[in-house]
Amino acid sequence: MFSNLIEEDGHAVQANQFLIVDDDTGAIIDPGGNLAYNELYMGMIKHFPPQKLSYLIASHADPDIIASLDRWLSSTQALLVISRVWERFAPHLTKVGKTENRIIGIPDCGARLPLGRHDLWLLPAHFMHSEGNLQFYDPISRILFTGDLGVSMVSGTQAGKPVTDLAAHIPLMEGFHRRYMVSNKILRLWVHMARQLDISMLVPQHGSPILGKPAIDDFFNWIENLMCGIDLFDQRSYQLPTEEVDPVTRQMRTATR
Repeated sequence: MFSNLIEEDGHAVQANQFLIVDDDTGAIIDPGGNLAYNELYMGMIKHFPPQKLSYLIASHADPDIIASLDRWLSSTQALLVISRVWERFAPHLTKVGKTENRIIGIPDCGARLPLGRHDLWLLPAHFMHSEGNLQFYDPISRILFTGDLGVSMVSGTQAGKPVTDLAAHIPLMEGFHRRYMVSNKILRLWVHMARQLDISMLVPQHGSPILGKPAIDDFFNWIENLMCGIDLFDQRSYQLPTEEVDPVTRQMRTATR
């Protein structure tokens, strides 16, 4: 597994990308945006020949996930694996015709993708945070790649350091999950599914991995009880705006007219 961390002077969110190789078959999970492409491509060459790359696997269709799609489709013969929800949106990220016969659309129930001698499990992870969201379980390494679930707000080398003490890590996760996860109901449904897997590590698309059964169990217990998204909204969240944008400073200022 190859992990690449991208952050440009604080102007772009830190993101993780992953290469999985089984025999002569390779796949990149969440290849990232254009900021990530050059470094990821050069890093991959050290581990796996680009001409043999079989899949670009996307958890959803946000810019930090597949904005570099056009460049990957040009430099490799890989197929894009993505939820059917996003299958018809992906061509907007490339030149006309480039995605023709190069997309594998995954149904809402998920699937198992042949990868070398084994399968990569494509798990349903709806509304965490995207509709048509997928997560990826490697039964050999027992790693669950969780996309935007388990994200922590860290940067630099700290992002690659595994977390074994969840209590100390929660303050770095809580704000993101309250804002980006859709509802507690979704989280409870996910925990019920995930507890059926033998997991050695949870690896999100942003921030630090969560390592070991004690920390993973603590994560399940925490996320299962977290109020988030629409749980926190009421009528105060839907009011006509009273502030205007200052186009010079790009900051909000209270309207005085």
